Amino acid sequence: MSRSPGRRDHAKPPGPAEIVIREIGSDGDGIGEHPDGSRLYVPFTVPDELVRVRPMARRGDGWAAEADTVLEPGPERRRPVCLHFGTCGGCVSQHWDEAAYLAWKTGRLSAALLRAGYDNPAVAPIVRGAPFTRRRMDLAVRRVSGGVIAGLHRARGEEIVDITECSVLHPALFALIAPLRAVLTSLAALRHEASVVVNLLDSGPDLLLRADGGLITHDRRKLTDFAQAFGLPRVSWALDDSAPEAVCVLNPPVTSLSGITIAPPPGAFLQATREGEAAIIAAVIDGLPPKRTAKARAVELFAGCGTISFALAPLVRVTAIEGDEALVASCHNAINQAGLMGKIEIKRRDLARQPLLANEFSGVSAVILDPPHAGAAAQMPFIAQSRVPTVIYVSCDPVSLGRDAAVLRGAGYRLEKVTPIDQFPWSARLEAVAVFRVGR
Repeated sequence: MSRSPGRRDHAKPPGPAEIVIREIGSDGDGIGEHPDGSRLYVPFTVPDELVRVRPMARRGDGWAAEADTVLEPGPERRRPVCLHFGTCGGCVSQHWDEAAYLAWKTGRLSAALLRAGYDNPAVAPIVRGAPFTRRRMDLAVRRVSGGVIAGLHRARGEEIVDITECSVLHPALFALIAPLRAVLTSLAALRHEASVVVNLLDSGPDLLLRADGGLITHDRRKLTDFAQAFGLPRVSWALDDSAPEAVCVLNPPVTSLSGITIAPPPGAFLQATREGEAAIIAAVIDGLPPKRTAKARAVELFAGCGTISFALAPLVRVTAIEGDEALVASCHNAINQAGLMGKIEIKRRDLARQPLLANEFSGVSAVILDPPHAGAAAQMPFIAQSRVPTVIYVSCDPVSLGRDAAVLRGAGYRLEKVTPIDQFPWSARLEAVAVFRVGR
């Protein structure tokens, strides 16, 4: 087998070395080169700094490494704002100058669209996310000697970092963590490990506990007392990955989406921040066909519980498609209660297994899709074949956006504008809303 020049095969990682960080990769890790020519990925570094590193394990075409010492800090290095930075896996770039960090995110988006065949993509100024605004909390929980730890996993590790501060979470959510630890310690349902998801609704924090044991009467009483003490409208529980059941409902668990009241299911997907949601909706509405009739139709794919659907309803008739039964039921109930029948129709369909075919887009003015992180590979060929005049793609990953955008490019779609939205500050994640038009 031939080997690339300057590269060696290793049965074990190469030895420690001093390297210069040349760039930041898609996961937020600094990238440099070992003296043997192999590529090294080093988290929590910035460009143009000299670091002493220890390669640890194979990663793609190189090695994941740890920085033992920053010998010469790069000019863009800054002091992190959180004491857990570098251990907690939630943030990757608090140590980096904000302007450089935002330029990196925008650059990743531009590069993905360039690879898709769009020359000089029209990238709007990035919408910056604010600290202390995240309204969804996902905690990993583990029983240990003397109590319970609750936090986030260490980056690329199984260890749970027991967080005592957070610059991302909304304060109303963070305030629940310490008393929640105390309650979880007393629960028989928590044998070894659990997860907790809390969505901050308009009516208060809505909590879903997924545990590895069954609830007993004592557990239900403890969780109900916790809900009463801290203003939770609902607490739900599930055994591992089973369907959730309500432990207590003290008030209607409701929130408003574009003025429409909806009761989302436990642990439902919502946009991470109110500000991010508003920026996404504004970019989607701005991308609608400028000339449309009162009977114009739009199809929304991966519609969730209606975040975008309700915003579109005053402007176009919407057919919303979603695969999750609980989300469809919540959206359907909200549509009925708001008197929007005829303006919004929601249907359940698994778009990965049963994508809409090209002829099902007949007469549609615009397709709006908000797929999961992996994108919409199964659906894109049929959208491209349909030649719907406008496609608005809401993305949470530049790589999958670029892959799916290439399908549209091959069918003659042009990219009119893309708006990056930094809804996840200090992370490697980036939201974007890309508007495509068919033809010139």
